[in-house]
Amino acid sequence: MDLIVRDARPEDAALIVKIFNPIISAGLHTVFDRPFTEDDERRYIEALPPRGIFHVAVRVSDGAILGFQSMEPFATYTGSFDHVGVIGTYVDANHRGQGVAQTLFDATFAAARRKGYEKLFTYIRSDNPAALAAYGKQGFRVVGIAERHAKVEGRYIDEVIVERFL
Repeated sequence: MDLIVRDARPEDAALIVKIFNPIISAGLHTVFDRPFTEDDERRYIEALPPRGIFHVAVRVSDGAILGFQSMEPFATYTGSFDHVGVIGTYVDANHRGQGVAQTLFDATFAAARRKGYEKLFTYIRSDNPAALAAYGKQGFRVVGIAERHAKVEGRYIDEVIVERFL
């Protein structure tokens, strides 16, 4: 499948929430617990910080967005973490395992280096083996477990803390 990766634009908001909200509603792969509106997503894209990255993977044949990846600075309250970005990856359920995430990671790693990041960091639900495998394939390593870190639908979930140096 031919894909291109480009920066997300405000007009992509509807297609992004079309991917994101079913993932949230399933309650299995993310700690987000409320769906996003198109306006929520548009505002997020428009307010992305200067060092933020928000990519969409677009199928060349028809322009469909099949996944997205965002990254923001780990913290803005001190310059001590300027080299660390927090990343999140979401792929449409019907297109997982088809290279969408790989394409997004390649583009985001390159963009992160250009923006001065040296390390990427994220939390992954411990009950999401597919995401743990996907990040592991990209060179992320487990550095800890945040026990009972999320509470989704009344159930505590551990989150696995992973990092990757660029």
